[in-house]
Amino acid sequence: MNPFWTVSLFWIAAVASVAVALAFVLPPLLRRKETTLKAARRDINIAVYRDQLLEMDADRARGLLSEEQYQAGKIELEGRLAEDALAQADSAMSPVASRRLGYSLAGLLPVAAFALYFWLGNPMSLIDIAQAQADPSANAMAKAPGGHDFAKMVQQLEAKVQADPQDGKGWAMLAKTYAALERWPEAAKAFAAASKLLPNEASVISGYAEAMAVNNNRSLKGQPMVMVNKALELNPNDSKALELAAINAYQDKQFAQSAAYFQRLLNQLPPDSPYAKDIQAALNDANKQAGSPTANLDNLSDQAASGNQAAASGASIKGKLEIAGNFKGKVNPGDVVFLFAKAGPGGPPAAALRTMAGKLPLEFELTDAMSMTPENKLSNYKEVNLTARISKSGQPMGGAGDLEGSLVNVKVGATGVRLTIDKVRQ
Repeated sequence: MNPFWTVSLFWIAAVASVAVALAFVLPPLLRRKETTLKAARRDINIAVYRDQLLEMDADRARGLLSEEQYQAGKIELEGRLAEDALAQADSAMSPVASRRLGYSLAGLLPVAAFALYFWLGNPMSLIDIAQAQADPSANAMAKAPGGHDFAKMVQQLEAKVQADPQDGKGWAMLAKTYAALERWPEAAKAFAAASKLLPNEASVISGYAEAMAVNNNRSLKGQPMVMVNKALELNPNDSKALELAAINAYQDKQFAQSAAYFQRLLNQLPPDSPYAKDIQAALNDANKQAGSPTANLDNLSDQAASGNQAAASGASIKGKLEIAGNFKGKVNPGDVVFLFAKAGPGGPPAAALRTMAGKLPLEFELTDAMSMTPENKLSNYKEVNLTARISKSGQPMGGAGDLEGSLVNVKVGATGVRLTIDKVRQ
């Protein structure tokens, strides 16, 4: 149930309860038949005492009255009720006064009841409970795994980085915790510290880009996108960088590029997760805006390998990636393979492909849709350099012991290219 209906039903029930109470109190007062002043006053007092006793019962149940206070108040009410009941009847007639009293009670009792609730109760708790029911993730955000409060985690992480300011992983964890709590100014500062200590950690760089964008009126222009591109250069499959790049491309009305980023991100997510469903919806919208079909695509690396994905401009490089025979015994099927097309030694790839060593030899196709940034794609160049790497660490940045192969001055549009992984990176 959403917060609106939860709060609305509470107030409807409260008003109904007041109406029932008034239904007991008002009829004797509003009757036009003549009654004695004493009888009218006694009936009113009995009703009032009954309501007061009910209120005292409720206050005791809510913990507003102790048992001692409750018993003392109850004895006082019973004494006053007995005094009224034993009083001699007064034969004076006063129907007008009784009706006036009834109208007064009809106005004052609801006001007094609701004023008492707003004074002693906690109306905002209704909204909090309703929102918690509507968004179960709010409860998950309130506590970390294992039942520990996020607030306590933040304090511990803050103490940890204060004790060791050179702890890059500590700063990264603190920054991500701040981001989860949407404390963006603190997140940006923590990400800045973490990025200095972990300059090659893509998730830190992309997290810093997000914090900078949120603090800059949620604009990705300028430095945030520079950092997004850097994160994608470090790891072409960094989920946060892909999400931010897709959003930026969509805002720039580069819908085909946005769809390509969203697709690459979607390929990495559990299919039934809420996040995957959100990304699928964004992908469908980007495809719709670009005039493309919205059907689910297979894994990006398999698309490229089979040649089923065509670039919008028609720019592509097709070929076969294989490994030299003397290296096959040094490779596990699960080792990560990267294939990059770059126009020069630096900057993000004009196209990138990620696959597994178990799929080698592999027929591949590099296209504009596989570029890291909208501004840097295959169709911008006549020739590129190809580099293939089997990464033992699983990261795109090369390390000693990785197996590599390369080709230079490969023409964009070439087919039948053969690239062999045949040397060890020193």
